[in-house]
Amino acid sequence: MVPGVSDTFEEAADPEAERRHRALFRAARRRRNPPLRRTDITVTDEQAVQRAVKAASLGNAMEWFDFGIYSYLAVTLGHVFFPSGNDTVQLLSSFATFAVSFLVRPLGGMVFGPLGDRIGRKKVLAMTMIMMAVGTFAIGLIPSYALIGFWAPALLILFRLVQGFSTGGEYGGASTFIAEYAPDRRRGFFGSFLELGTLAGYVGAAGLVTALTAWLGDTGMQDWGWRVPFLVAGPIGLVGLYLRLRLDETPAFRKLEDDSLHRASEAASGVETSARGDLAKIFREHWRTLILCVCLVGAYNIADYMLLSYMPTYLSDEMGYSEAHGLLVLIGTMVVLMLLINQVGRLSDRVGRKPLLMAGMLGFLLLSVPAFLLVGQGSLGAVSAGMLMLGLSLVCLLGTMSAALPALFPTQVRYGSLSIGYNLSASLFGGTTPLVITALISATGSDLMPAYYAMAAALVGVVAVACMKETARRPLDGSPPSVETEEEAARLVEEQAPAPRF
Repeated sequence: MVPGVSDTFEEAADPEAERRHRALFRAARRRRNPPLRRTDITVTDEQAVQRAVKAASLGNAMEWFDFGIYSYLAVTLGHVFFPSGNDTVQLLSSFATFAVSFLVRPLGGMVFGPLGDRIGRKKVLAMTMIMMAVGTFAIGLIPSYALIGFWAPALLILFRLVQGFSTGGEYGGASTFIAEYAPDRRRGFFGSFLELGTLAGYVGAAGLVTALTAWLGDTGMQDWGWRVPFLVAGPIGLVGLYLRLRLDETPAFRKLEDDSLHRASEAASGVETSARGDLAKIFREHWRTLILCVCLVGAYNIADYMLLSYMPTYLSDEMGYSEAHGLLVLIGTMVVLMLLINQVGRLSDRVGRKPLLMAGMLGFLLLSVPAFLLVGQGSLGAVSAGMLMLGLSLVCLLGTMSAALPALFPTQVRYGSLSIGYNLSASLFGGTTPLVITALISATGSDLMPAYYAMAAALVGVVAVACMKETARRPLDGSPPSVETEEEAARLVEEQAPAPRF
């Protein structure tokens, strides 16, 4: 039967025709909604899921360790790699170099994303891990501006571009990897470990920079201490690469590869296809979802980078805090978020993704100005309270987004679509956040500009969350159901089976 014919036939027929031809109409309905068979359902392996989560999360932790180092050393790197003169110009130059790596992230997403849909998630994630480790390690070896002049910022930009290109395939692949391994009813919980890696990377970077600054002082850090965090990324990258190479490909991708499973039943062939994602197909068929993804990620990234990357600079430059003092306050905030994030992911499996995402967006919309007014008071208690207000709003996004975003796209183009949408948005809004906020404060003289910027982003996020579909506890688009036990699979088949007729 030609697709669509059964729908048209049933809509055009009158009740009398349906009464006379009950068998025909039942066949049409079964054609449109075929029952599941046991071979259509993926039963996850708990140990395999845990290995996948660890490997993906470690890679994400390394990514944000690298970016966190650059953010927390922005003032020092400005002195090392750019001509001496105006401190604000040096800081803007440093943040501009931070932002430049985001310019190539969409290119990395366009290359690695569709490649991950063709050759597999595992191979591409190994490639991105190698590139990230090499780029970060190389930054630690660059001579200063005082030694080689303008070659210093040129090399810094080159290796930041390597980092940005590799990152283009990292988040989309890591979140896809976890989402495709996790059972449907616990995807939020397992996905939250990806952002636990984000916080761990930031905490590791902030802790290392704080310890080195306390040990060496500002002069020692500017002379050679800044190199240590970048050089540490090399060994971490080798560990992450080892863990990723030991993984198997995701069950959803293996099903796409296995033609015999495609023919297992009509139900399976109805939800899976061997088609491979390419750029033309992604932009032609999924542009609406791409726009939604860009809006969600833009709002989320502005909030993320404003709090976790820019805030130490804000505390030191605008509030007069020492760099170490500001980092310690941020570390305390992030540790609290790490303790909460998995519970937020677990909660999203129960109440849904949309309520928690909406809570986070509304938190930034309503609480950003009060939080920055508290920070502006300058006392440790007020600063900590303001940071915590922003942090609790952010954790609603962090604990939920890594499960919500992969579910927007079908399996055949998930890696590619998510990599393109995520990195396009991160390029436009995420990496530019410290630069934009610094420029806005410089132009207006208002210390509340970070709050206004976060509020504008949150308003876009509220609209985007309202437009998205709820995906909690449901199979991923383009993949059959994924469950934890054989008993659960049997119950699901029984529930889907047609009622016996006597």
